[in-house]
Amino acid sequence: MYSLAQSVLAKGAAGEPLPHRLEGLRKLEVEFRRGEFSLAAAGPGTGKSLLALNLAVGMNIPVFYFSADSGAATQLSRATAMITGKDVKEVKRALIGDDFEEYADLLAERWWTRLHYGARPTPADIELNLSCYFEVFGCYPWLIVVDNITNVDSGSADDAEHFTFSLEALCEYMADMARETRAHVLALHHVTGEHSDGLKPIPLSGVKGKIGRVPSLILTIFKEIDGMDGRVLHISPVKNREGFEDSSGETYASFDLNKSSLRLEDVLSTF
Repeated sequence: MYSLAQSVLAKGAAGEPLPHRLEGLRKLEVEFRRGEFSLAAAGPGTGKSLLALNLAVGMNIPVFYFSADSGAATQLSRATAMITGKDVKEVKRALIGDDFEEYADLLAERWWTRLHYGARPTPADIELNLSCYFEVFGCYPWLIVVDNITNVDSGSADDAEHFTFSLEALCEYMADMARETRAHVLALHHVTGEHSDGLKPIPLSGVKGKIGRVPSLILTIFKEIDGMDGRVLHISPVKNREGFEDSSGETYASFDLNKSSLRLEDVLSTF
C-alpha cells in the first residue's frame, strides 16, 4: 500500500519513454514507455517485424527479442544492415559465405541485445530467458519484443471463442510482465482478413481477435508501393492512453523503407 507521495518512489522507471528515433510517431504523441504493453498489428509482409527491429537496434538500449517468426540468419542480416547502413543482401552473402569478420566487432558492442529463436515459446520459456538476462546483466531489458504474439504457445483450444480468450489472456500476461520488469513489452500481431493486404488504413476494429482492451498503445501499419518499387510504411496510433489516437486508422505517420539498409526514415505526419 502506497500513499500518493510514496508512489513517486514506487514507480521506479515505469512511465519513462524509450529513446526511439521515429519523429513522425513522436509528433503523434506516440511513446514506448517502460512498464507498459503495446501491440503493433499489420498484414503479412507489411513490415511490422521491420518496425520492431528498427526500434530494437535504433534505440541502442538493453533489448530481448523473442523472434518466433524469423530465424537467426534473417534477423542477423537485417540487424547488421540497420546498424551499419550496408546493403542487407551483401550482409547476408557475407554471413552465408562465412565471411562475416568485418561485422564481428561492431556486433559484439551490442552485447545487451539478446534474441531467442524458438518457434513456439511458452510463457515459461519467456520467463526463464528474462530471468537469465537479469542474472547475467543485473537488470531486465528495457524493451522486450514478442514477434508474434500468436506464436506463443499458451496451450489454447482451436475454436474461435477460446482463441480470443487465449489472446486476451496473453495480453494480460504481457502487461503484467511489463509491470514486473519495468520494460516496454511490444508484441506483434495480425489483422482481420479484409485488411490482410496491408494497402489501406487499418482501424482498431481490424486487429485480429478484438484484443484492444489491455494494451496501452496499439499501432496498425499499412504500406504504399510506388512505381519505382519503393515502399512507404504508414503507422497509425489507433489506441493511445498517453496521447493522440484515431481509432479509424486514418491519421498516421509515414516512413520511407530504405530497401538496402532496411532503415525506416521519416517522411511526414498527417496530424
